[in-house]
Amino acid sequence: MDDLARLAALHGIATAYQPAPDVTVQVPEATIRTILGLLGVATDDAESIRVFAKSAAGRLLPPTVVLWQGEPVASLPAGLPPGSRVVVVAEESGEEFAWGPGLPLGVHRITADAPDGRTAEATLVVAPERAPAAPERAHGLLVQLYSLLSERSWGMGDLGDLAELARWAGRTHGAGFIQVNPLHASLPGTPTDPSPYRPSSRRFPDPVHLRIEDVPEYADCPEREALAELASRGAALRHEVLEKGALIDRDAVWALKRQALELLYAVPRTSEREADYRAFRAQGGASLDVHASWQASHMGEDPRARTDFHRWLVWLTDGQLAAAQRAAREAGMSVGIVHDLAVGVHPDGSDAFEPALHARSVSVGAPPDAFNARGQDWGLPPWRPDALAGSGYAAFRSLLRGVFRYAGALRIDHVMGLFRLWWIPEGTLPAEGAYVGYDGEAMLAVLVLEAHRAGVPVIGEDLGTVEPHVRRELARRGVLGTSVLWFERDWSGDGSPLAPQAWRADCLATVTTHDLPPTAAKLAGGHVELRDRLGLLTRPAERERAEDAADTAEWLALLDGLGLDTKGEEAAVQALYAFLLRTPARLVGVWLPDAVGDRRPQNLPGTWDQYPNWRLPVADASGRPLTLEELMASPRANALLSAVRVGAGPRTAPPGARGV
Repeated sequence: MDDLARLAALHGIATAYQPAPDVTVQVPEATIRTILGLLGVATDDAESIRVFAKSAAGRLLPPTVVLWQGEPVASLPAGLPPGSRVVVVAEESGEEFAWGPGLPLGVHRITADAPDGRTAEATLVVAPERAPAAPERAHGLLVQLYSLLSERSWGMGDLGDLAELARWAGRTHGAGFIQVNPLHASLPGTPTDPSPYRPSSRRFPDPVHLRIEDVPEYADCPEREALAELASRGAALRHEVLEKGALIDRDAVWALKRQALELLYAVPRTSEREADYRAFRAQGGASLDVHASWQASHMGEDPRARTDFHRWLVWLTDGQLAAAQRAAREAGMSVGIVHDLAVGVHPDGSDAFEPALHARSVSVGAPPDAFNARGQDWGLPPWRPDALAGSGYAAFRSLLRGVFRYAGALRIDHVMGLFRLWWIPEGTLPAEGAYVGYDGEAMLAVLVLEAHRAGVPVIGEDLGTVEPHVRRELARRGVLGTSVLWFERDWSGDGSPLAPQAWRADCLATVTTHDLPPTAAKLAGGHVELRDRLGLLTRPAERERAEDAADTAEWLALLDGLGLDTKGEEAAVQALYAFLLRTPARLVGVWLPDAVGDRRPQNLPGTWDQYPNWRLPVADASGRPLTLEELMASPRANALLSAVRVGAGPRTAPPGARGV
C-alpha cells in the first residue's frame, strides 16, 4: 500500500468502491488528497503519514467506546494493557462507576490509566441491545405534507391537515401510522429552497407548517379584521393551486403566516402558557437561542430585538407537532406520525453555522449505480467524523432528542450515512467522489439509546448501494429497513421478482416513494416519457421503454399467479399493495397519491428547474388537484385503503363517499 492510500485508510477514506458486486472503481488521487486536506491532513510527504500512524497506534482508547447492555463486558476496554485502571463518570449525574457489567444506560466519560504511565479519555456510550419495536404489524400512509391542502389551509398543507388526515386514516381504515416528509426549518430568504431535504436546521421545525387558527392566542387577538384579511388571502392562494393549477408557493404562504404570527405574538399569554414557553426555552438552551438569532439575522432583522419572536415560533410549531401525534394516537394509531430526518442541511443554514462540525468545500451525494448512472450531488455539507467523535456526538444526540419529542416513529433518510457518506469535492462530478467512513457502531449506539429513551421505533431508508454488514447491524439493533417493491428482486439468483415469503420482515414495505414514479405512471410507462422529454435518459428511449415494460409485466405476472386481480389500472394498483400484505413486512406504507391515481412524482431526481419538484398538490388521475376533504371522500382512495387494511378483509367505502 502506498503512502497516500495508507493515510487515506487511517482517516476512513476509501480509495475504491463497488457500484455492483463484480465492479470495482478506483477513486481519483486528486479526490483523496482534497478530502484529506479538508480534514486538516498534509499529503505532501511521508513524514506526516508516519507521525499520524504512530499516534494512532499509541492511543489507548478509540474516541468512542460502545457497550451494548445485556451483552458480555470484557475485563477492560479493547486495546488497554493488563493492569490498566478505568474510571467511568456518568455525564448526566456526575456519578462515578468502575468498569464492568451493570453500567447505566447513557453517554459517559471514560478515563484510562495504563501501567506505563499513558492516560486517555474517551466517550462511552452504553446503549440497549435494540431500538423499540413497532407495537404491532400495521399499514399506513406516506405523504408530503405541503401537498395535502384542506379547505382550511393557506395554500399548502399544514399541521391541522396532518391531524385531520390521521383521524380519518386511523378511525375509518385502521391505519397505524402516517409518514411525512421532513418538517425541518427551511432556509430564510426568497425564493426558499423548496426541498424538505435541504433544510436550514434539522434540529428545529419550520413554522410555515403552523395552522394559524389553532394558535391559542388567536381567539384573544384584538386584530380580528387584519387576521380575517390574511385568512382571505390564504384562501386565495389555496384557490390558485386547487382551481387554477398554480404550483404551491411556500414563500407566499409564509409571507401571510408571518404577518398573522406577528399579530399573535403581541397577544399576552396566559400564565400557564407563559410557564410552558419558559420551560421550552430552558430545555432548548443555547442551540435554540443560536438558531433563533440566526433566523432573525438572515431575515434582515436585528437579532437582539427579534430572537425571542423566532424562539416563540419554534415553540408554537413544536406544540402543533405534538398535537398531531396526540390526534393520531387518539384515532387508534399504534405508531402515529412517522417523521423524516434528512441526511444533511443546506450549506448556508443555521446548523451549518457550526464550522468546526461541518466540512467545507465538499458536499454529500451518491456514486453512480444501477438506478442512477450519473450519480447524485445533494449539495449538503457533511459532518466531519473527527469532530463528531471528539465532541462525544453531542450534535447528533441533540438532533435526535429534538425530533423524538413529537414523533411516533422516526425515518432516517439514507441511514447508511451512519456508517459512511459519499463526499464530492467542490468543482467535481458526483462520480469523482469518495466514501468517507464514520464510527458506525457509535452512531448506531447513540441512535438506539435516544430512541429507547423516547420509546420511539426507527426506520432506516436503506435503498441504493448498501454494504451487507450495514443491513445486518441495523437489523440486529432493531432498526427497520425500507423495501420498495420495484427493487425487490432475487439479485443473487435469476433476478426475478422476489416472492412475498422471501421478503424481509423487519422493514417498511411500499410500492413507491416520493423520488419514484407514482404507481399509475409506472404501470403506464409515463415516467419514461417524462424523463425522455426532459432529456434525462442515458440510454435510447426505445430501450428504456422496452426494459421498463418488461419489468412491470414480470411483476404483474407474479401477482396474477398469486390470484390477484390486475385487470385495469385501479385493480392493478390495489393488487400491488395487497401483495405487500402477503410479505412478512412489519409495516406496509401506501403512497397517498397512489390512492387517487396521481401520475406525477413529487420529486424527479436529476432535475432542478426543469420540473416542479416539491411544489405539486395531490391530484387525481386527470391531474386535477384535490382537497383533503375530496380525498377522504374518494371511492378509489377508500377502496385501496380497505384492500390493504392489516388484519381485516375487504371493506366497502364509508357511507356518503363521493367520487373524485
